[in-house]
Amino acid sequence: MKHVRIVARAVALGAVLLVGVGACALDPQGDGSGAGAPAPVGVTERASGASAAPTPDPTTGRPTPEPSRTTTPRPSRTATPKPTATAKPSSSGFTGCPQGEQQRAVETYLARLGGFGKLTVDGRQSAADCAAIKKFQRRYGISPAAGRAGATTYDVAKRLATTDVGRCRAGSGLTFCVDLTRQTVWAMRGGTVVLGPTVTRTGMAGYATPAGTYHVGGRNLREWSNPYEVWLPYWQQFNGGIGFHETTTYLHNGSIGSHGCVNLLHADAVRLWELGSIGTRVVVIGRRPGT
Repeated sequence: MKHVRIVARAVALGAVLLVGVGACALDPQGDGSGAGAPAPVGVTERASGASAAPTPDPTTGRPTPEPSRTTTPRPSRTATPKPTATAKPSSSGFTGCPQGEQQRAVETYLARLGGFGKLTVDGRQSAADCAAIKKFQRRYGISPAAGRAGATTYDVAKRLATTDVGRCRAGSGLTFCVDLTRQTVWAMRGGTVVLGPTVTRTGMAGYATPAGTYHVGGRNLREWSNPYEVWLPYWQQFNGGIGFHETTTYLHNGSIGSHGCVNLLHADAVRLWELGSIGTRVVVIGRRPGT
């Protein structure tokens, strides 16, 4: 009987290890996947303070009643309303949305990128500038999308505007390109950009995404990562356990990173999935700062 139990445990362990081996995860502080991997019952169904069983009396074995408490009512207080904050006007007098410390630089990069509406490169917020910056922030998942030209908006705009798509050395077919230095991704076919450049987040320190030329070797709409127990939506593997996939964690938190994978916003992960196939060429260049 003892021998049968040992064999059963060995078989069960082997079955667990065969699921999702090698897939990477997003970051060390969350599932980062955007998919709903079920949480263990022990986590989701813990007794709350209201439903927990009372502690038994060690001498009688019966539950010990808790003493009743009478709450003394406190006098009500009338809160004094605080004045409503208003947006700081720019030097042009526009008050529609706040002006950031990187106003002129963001205007310059957005004008270079194009596609976000008409704006004036003068360092002064206007209704047109505000609309263009908000559109840019919504497109690249920058929060809050309030039209303010702050540090994150400046960083993303600069990375995108200075990405040199010609460095990818894409062939005549479809190529997925990753610039680790600028943390950007794009796709090319026959020398023409068919996606991006767009933003990404790659391997953090200790898990740096390696540069090189690869090919997509596996694809799955939802890949389970056994080592890190997360779902990886729109998974496209290209180097061992490393691949492209969607993340719903905040992509612009530069203090964290993936375990080697190339994290993408939802719309970009979907588009890359639609373009790609087994065998698609992948070119990874540069090195992420700090890795």
